[in-house]
Amino acid sequence: MAGTLYLIPCPLGDTPAEQVLPAHTINLARRLRHFVVEHPKSARQFLSALKPETPIQSMHFAELNEHTPPAALQTLLEPLLAGEDVGIISEAGCPGIADPGADLVNLAHKSEIRVIPLVGPSSILLALMASGLNGQCFAFHGYLPVAEPERSQRIAQLETESAKRQQTQLFIETPYRNEKLLQALLGKCQPATQLCIASNLTLPDEFIETRPVSQWRKRPMPPLHKRPTLFLLLA
Repeated sequence: MAGTLYLIPCPLGDTPAEQVLPAHTINLARRLRHFVVEHPKSARQFLSALKPETPIQSMHFAELNEHTPPAALQTLLEPLLAGEDVGIISEAGCPGIADPGADLVNLAHKSEIRVIPLVGPSSILLALMASGLNGQCFAFHGYLPVAEPERSQRIAQLETESAKRQQTQLFIETPYRNEKLLQALLGKCQPATQLCIASNLTLPDEFIETRPVSQWRKRPMPPLHKRPTLFLLLA
């Protein structure tokens, strides 16, 4: 019988696991010996803090990230097909959400391997929950174009789609480019469009505010440089 593939969320930053993960998730992660991870070093640090049942040096870590060729995915299923349970760990938040782990999950389904998602923090859902924007119709778009005029064109498209469908639009940026994206949003969006900025979620210096673009233009900009941030808009 094949093993089970567990999707193990991890903290969004330097937050103790017990503050953001339920006991069931922590206890299950403690007992596993096989993991698929984006980066072994950070995965080992996360698991070490959980005080696992198996010594870290005895665990098996397979990498799955943006550099993993599609042909290597089948190899990652081998422990599962041999009857071992395996956990997927993302760099932050939930595996499979804006994360290469989704490809392995899809392959597991095709191979009739049981997949179990575990409870933990998702920056996308936490930002949406706290934004006050439409939580029944929303879309996450990942990264917007970096260069102009493509970025401004994309912002205009998202704002138009939001107004047409009353859909909350969510997107992110590489943390060191957050401030440039915010400037582009304030320069392109309509004054009445609602903009939520959600930064360093679950961390001590968490920042979440929703205001019309017209108000954001009059206020000092929040410190976003090198801070993981989600942007949400509703026209």
